[in-house]
Amino acid sequence: MGRCCCRCCCPRGLWMLSAPCCDDRRMCVCPGPRRIGIPVRSSSLPLFSDAMPAPTQLFFPLIRNCELSRIYGTACYCHHKHLCCSSSYIPQSRLRYTPHPAYATFCRPKENWWQYTQGRRYASTPQKFYLTPPQVNSILKANEYSFKVPEFDGKNVSSILGFDSNQLPANAPIEDRRSAATCLQTRGMLLGVFDGHAGCACSQAVSERLFYYIAVSLLPHETLLEIENAVESGRALLPILQWHKHPNDYFSKEASKLYFNSLRTYWQELIDLNTGESTDIDVKEALINAFKRLDNDISLEAQVGDPNSFLNYLVLRVAFSGATACVAHVDGVDLHVANTGDSRAMLGVQEEDGSWSAVTLSNDHNAQNERELERLKLEHPKSEAKSVVKQDRLLGLLMPFRAFGDVKFKWSIDLQKRVIESGPDQLNDNEYTKFIPPNYHTPPYLTAEPEVTYHRLRPQDKFLVLATDGLWETMHRQDVVRIVGEYLTGMHHQQPIAVGGYKVTLGQMHGLLTERRTKMSSVFEDQNAATHLIRHAVGNNEFGTVDHERLSKMLSLPEELARMYRDDITIIVVQFNSHVVGAYQNQE
Repeated sequence: MGRCCCRCCCPRGLWMLSAPCCDDRRMCVCPGPRRIGIPVRSSSLPLFSDAMPAPTQLFFPLIRNCELSRIYGTACYCHHKHLCCSSSYIPQSRLRYTPHPAYATFCRPKENWWQYTQGRRYASTPQKFYLTPPQVNSILKANEYSFKVPEFDGKNVSSILGFDSNQLPANAPIEDRRSAATCLQTRGMLLGVFDGHAGCACSQAVSERLFYYIAVSLLPHETLLEIENAVESGRALLPILQWHKHPNDYFSKEASKLYFNSLRTYWQELIDLNTGESTDIDVKEALINAFKRLDNDISLEAQVGDPNSFLNYLVLRVAFSGATACVAHVDGVDLHVANTGDSRAMLGVQEEDGSWSAVTLSNDHNAQNERELERLKLEHPKSEAKSVVKQDRLLGLLMPFRAFGDVKFKWSIDLQKRVIESGPDQLNDNEYTKFIPPNYHTPPYLTAEPEVTYHRLRPQDKFLVLATDGLWETMHRQDVVRIVGEYLTGMHHQQPIAVGGYKVTLGQMHGLLTERRTKMSSVFEDQNAATHLIRHAVGNNEFGTVDHERLSKMLSLPEELARMYRDDITIIVVQFNSHVVGAYQNQE
């Protein structure tokens, strides 16, 4: 059985479906030995400063003295073991999933709880603790992975030189996933990042399965027939994908047969629909069909269930949690990006003067996208115009307007009740699964259909950054492209140091210049572009340089507080081969 995505839900740490307020661990306040109620983090909030919310200031001395869990664990208790509860003073503006107000009553402080905080006096100036540079590097590099495209006859004939990827968790366990694979029966490479919410079950399933659905959608009719005949006769299958995985990027062995059967049904339908007359494959259509079909299979598997109790619970966990996805398919100079949700794809372009510019290849599917708002309103009656999106959230609850899973926003109320009542006890006893969103009249309200963007690569297109919203919440796209571009080329354009209105003395300015010079000599301590970007995303100070003290503090935060300041960060940096891309252009 998997680990609990929110440890306060179950004393033994066994997995159960997250409550609405548990999304991304942004506001879980069930006490347990490791959970406290702390306001949601802000990326602009100075770490350990006077600008922090009052409750945070109160608890930091306790954290430094390692007494927080002892005190708070006795000061508060939870009345409902299967539901993480929200606190009235916790801001909800940055939660991916906002809980219903009724759930706030499930958790309240013990009477006279303040007496428990009087048992010990604390020093007004606690001792500081910082991670050493080797310790920081160990944390940052724990999940990094690099792949270089092999050469043939001493030459790289691919438009991709290779890619770097990395992840830095804020949730425990991390809810982001990543995937990369080479298509063996067709041309090209697939790369993607997946951002889960309400647990990691859906993002895990999508990261395992989506590329197979895309690869099958791209296969010609003859190859599909060969694969089906091999299965029928019991012969070995042609390999479809070559995966490029970090050891931590696992596959679910228990569900492999179920997943294969669903995939086989899909390619059988493709065989029946395609008579083999047309040989041209529309990549955009293939991507859209693969996304939609996988989401449909996730829903169908949950409705049908499985005789195996473990698998039955697994498919329900996948369906009731959710995930966004941003996937790139690169074939020669043809780049397609399929995006569902609020992860992003950013192209790094080097101008003639050596400077860097960012080209956005995806659109966020949320309330900041006017076209998405208009689409949602057109899909539902005018009577729901004011309720379909409230407080910039779908039905006032969900931040992304497109996602896999999340059947609570797709199934009818009757279907939800039937599945829950016939499901395992863990599902039937969970308050989140039984909760029906407000103003739920004309489902589905959510779709997994991606928005596909096409771009023809040029020699000046040097790299592509795929990242979950944990990166884009902390860094501007232009800064992301500049940092990666300077890292990959080793060329740093020294611009005047911007102090942003701060009063800086001559000595402080000298220190900033010295720090920048030191940074220049140590920039290559990172052997991975994604790691280098995460270092900046977490450790940048107000002057735009990496501050080791700040980086150390951010990486030292316990699980209970890390999510307050940032989200999980997952990054893939794909480096293009300008010589090969230029050769394609010359041939035409």
